[in-house]
Amino acid sequence: MPSHSATTASIAASLAIALAAVATAHATDAPKTEKCYGVAKAGKNDCKAGAGTSCAGTSKTDYQGNAWKLVKAGTCTGIKTPKGNGSLTPKA
Repeated sequence: MPSHSATTASIAASLAIALAAVATAHATDAPKTEKCYGVAKAGKNDCKAGAGTSCAGTSKTDYQGNAWKLVKAGTCTGIKTPKGNGSLTPKA
């Protein structure tokens, strides 16, 4: 009969393998995203809002061209704003 510690180690190893498989499956199920410039409202950007700003939530104006928001991949350039469509590169 196997020892208690050997059985516990076997269960722990099986659990670790199962958790790794779930984590990998979850990561590949996540929707693909892309940075979309010029679509965020003031203070609602995900990151990069030009000189003098740090990151998320620092854009000063609506649809600021150098501030981006993460959007579903393939949708950025179809997003319409009062200042034009979204862009995959910073806008002037």
